[in-house]
Amino acid sequence: MAADNGCPEDTGSGMSFFERYLTLWVALCIVAGMALGKLAPGFARALDGMSVSVNGAPVVSVPIAVCLFLMMYPIMVKIDFGEVLKAGKTVRPVGLTLFINWAVKPFTMYAIASFFLGTLFLGFIGPEAVDHVKVPLGAGLSVGDVYGAGKVVVVDGVPMLEVPLWRSYLAGCILLGVAPCTAMVLVWGFLAKGNDGHTLVMVAINSLTMLVLYGVLGGFLLGVGKLPVPWQALLLSIGVYVALPLVAGYFSRKWLIASKGETWFRERFLHTLTPMTIAALLATLVLLFSFKGETILDNPLTILWIAIPLFLQTVLIFALGYGLSKAIGLTYENAAPTALIGASNHFEVAIATAAMLFGLSSGAALATVVGVLIEVPLMLMLVKFCVKTQDWFPRETLPEAAEGRT
Repeated sequence: MAADNGCPEDTGSGMSFFERYLTLWVALCIVAGMALGKLAPGFARALDGMSVSVNGAPVVSVPIAVCLFLMMYPIMVKIDFGEVLKAGKTVRPVGLTLFINWAVKPFTMYAIASFFLGTLFLGFIGPEAVDHVKVPLGAGLSVGDVYGAGKVVVVDGVPMLEVPLWRSYLAGCILLGVAPCTAMVLVWGFLAKGNDGHTLVMVAINSLTMLVLYGVLGGFLLGVGKLPVPWQALLLSIGVYVALPLVAGYFSRKWLIASKGETWFRERFLHTLTPMTIAALLATLVLLFSFKGETILDNPLTILWIAIPLFLQTVLIFALGYGLSKAIGLTYENAAPTALIGASNHFEVAIATAAMLFGLSSGAALATVVGVLIEVPLMLMLVKFCVKTQDWFPRETLPEAAEGRT
């Protein structure tokens, strides 16, 4: 594998040991988290209590912020943002990817999740079941006030917003839908034998676009769903969970290459970062499930009710991206990553944002974790579909198409 393909250093198959068995690690984290919640319930709550507060309201969970930075930094430091300047040479695939990610995907996610969670599966979830989430930052609410579909109540001496449980799950799905993938998609594109240059360009562009549209679309759809719209917290989450690792990655990459050389940077430095993203993600999942273990044990089908709309959303967006790529005459090398980028989600940001906005023990946080649980096996299935159907498309004939394939 060429050093400049933008993928993590791995065992030769395009995926590292951690990435290949991510679904297994997630499952083990579910078990470990549930066990922690039973054996040491105060430990995770103590960690969740370590937060930065504004006007007495916890806004940024320090452990989650640290974990997410460790998830995001290895991703951002791998990106050569100079590739963005070359995007003009591939206007059609870049334009199609942006259209699917920001004009279609958030709204289909809302529609599908609303129908399944709020109508079809409502009887299983429980029409009267409620969830207690953080009171929106800056909302100025008092106990008894009604906000959207929720009401401010006191839980263990802390004001919380009581909302229907299915709407809390919907919030997590929304946060997944407005977070296009900028991490594992590098692996998916490589395994599908796609255009690595196009994938890198879209990773950089999506990272920058998230700074503007993540909060706007997320806040809008949460409002439509009668859920808290914590604008101040949304903006803060973008700064902490996207902008900070992005800036750190950009400048440290520039400094390291200048001082150590590009060969050392790619062959030595990036290699040491390979397990960091997944390890930090797994640590976060243990905390999340230490809170949600009781909910899962009481209703073990909870994960299934959330997973079904997420599965359908992923397949729909992939089919749309793949079909439109063929309709506008893209080569396979551009069509595959275009469809895969739209289908996958930036679950690291979604998890951290859900935990910060609604709480580590919220149904919203659980929904984002389910997104992790199904993403790896589902995306591998879609990669195999791409490889088997590559003859549906014309093939790239330019010499650049071979870059990163050796």
